[in-house]
Amino acid sequence: MTRTLRAADGALRLDGVSVRLGDHEALRGVTLEVEAGEFVVVTGPNGAGKSTLLEVAAGVRSPTRGRRSATGPIAFVPQRAAVPPGLPLTARDVVTVGTWRRLGAFRRRDRRARAPVAAAMERTAVSALQRLPFATLSGGQQQRVLLAHGLAGEAGVLLVDEPTTALDAASVRRIRAVLREEADRGAVVLCVTHDATLIADADREVALRDGMRLSASR
Repeated sequence: MTRTLRAADGALRLDGVSVRLGDHEALRGVTLEVEAGEFVVVTGPNGAGKSTLLEVAAGVRSPTRGRRSATGPIAFVPQRAAVPPGLPLTARDVVTVGTWRRLGAFRRRDRRARAPVAAAMERTAVSALQRLPFATLSGGQQQRVLLAHGLAGEAGVLLVDEPTTALDAASVRRIRAVLREEADRGAVVLCVTHDATLIADADREVALRDGMRLSASR
């Protein structure tokens, strides 16, 4: 069973954030606040700055201007992960790493991680893949394993980039349900997507174009 969060466990705010990548300004003065228990989707055409916004929110990219603040543990689920074919990481190993921030990566880690890892893999329907090398999985399978990685730490802030890419209809329905469940337990859920069904399920849609926030709707 996943933990129910207190309101103080997760919060996210971007205040006037701009990001310059070389000669290109990927984000321009974007302000965004997501409350605990809220499921927000970020939409817009390719090149609008959606993934850059998510990277700033996750703290893996620093803004050129403006401020980013977040409270609570953060789980960042990228659209894809490059794992060399020779690296001996199974699907279960990848998911287990998601527990390290909360449980620690050293002594007794495996025992304490067993339940949240099993639960996360069941929720994303990847339990049958747990002993397979992650690098050999299909794109859709890898995406579900990466989401399980994000779920395993039971973070207060869940950031997800295009989680339904390369998934079949049944998997899309499962991911929709999981993201909604995370918000309902009190997490901040911020998801970049083009998927109309995810947009319909969200509490709020934030549209970007040319690095600027255009609108927000419920």
